[in-house]
Amino acid sequence: MSLSLEPVDLSEVLSKCHAMMEAQAQQRGILMTFPPFEQPSFVWADQTRLKQIVINLLSNAIKYNQTNGQVTVDFTVMSSDRVRISVKDTGAGLAPEKIAQLFQPFNRLGQETSSVTGTGIGLVVTKQLVELMDGAMGVQSTVGEGSVFWFELRSTPAPELNGKVETLEHTSPKLAIEPLDTPQKILLYIEDNPANMKLVERLIDRRTDIKLLKAMDGSLGIALAKVSLPDVILMDINLPGISGIDALKMLQEDITTAHIPVIAISANAMLRDVEVGQQLGFFRYLTKPIVVEELMTTLDLALRLKNA
Repeated sequence: MSLSLEPVDLSEVLSKCHAMMEAQAQQRGILMTFPPFEQPSFVWADQTRLKQIVINLLSNAIKYNQTNGQVTVDFTVMSSDRVRISVKDTGAGLAPEKIAQLFQPFNRLGQETSSVTGTGIGLVVTKQLVELMDGAMGVQSTVGEGSVFWFELRSTPAPELNGKVETLEHTSPKLAIEPLDTPQKILLYIEDNPANMKLVERLIDRRTDIKLLKAMDGSLGIALAKVSLPDVILMDINLPGISGIDALKMLQEDITTAHIPVIAISANAMLRDVEVGQQLGFFRYLTKPIVVEELMTTLDLALRLKNA
């Protein structure tokens, strides 16, 4: 399984998961509560897989809860570099012998004949995903009171730009030579991590010659590319649904978008990743954290070659 580990805003992820699971909770009269975040809290994770972890735990907490029960999500700082996310339910709880069987594949703890659907692999996959992110997962449960499933991940500072945004004008001579009536070039950025999206927005805000379009997943990005026909596309590799690599292939196969240079940007920074990306047909393969000068120089080069 390929993971793209980078700083992910935990409050953003929990907010999205809350919105996704609210309807399911309301069907059973389950009240869900989430922790307030006074400021963003970032963890070292794969954004898509982190959502999968939280949704799996919320889904179980709703399914195996009592009608009109409660699900409480909590956030605790465990140490200077470790945080814990816990999901507490008011279900029937588990006896110690059943807790020992929780993470066995296809073991549904006697629920096979119940009306609650499942495969018995959700928790197994969830635990493996947490551990692939250098985290840990556990559970506490009391019969008749409910269960608390928790996982811990490494905390990390918010993503930053490498390079000075304030000196961007000096690294982009196009600003000085473009006529005032020259139409703006269109940059389409396909990225599911809101923190990275905000960083690029900061950069492009200083480029009066470039208009930024945004898409949060590959499918939307492809649709937007076909409609807007951008001059260049900046695309994350690890996207929910259609990956950046699959999206590139679809763009290459369409005669209307095949000519658009696509720049990959990814947290997968191994030399092999870069080589594979270039072989697949990306114009350039940039790695995170974003380097201001490198990104802007690459954008300028792609725009010059496209319009040559």
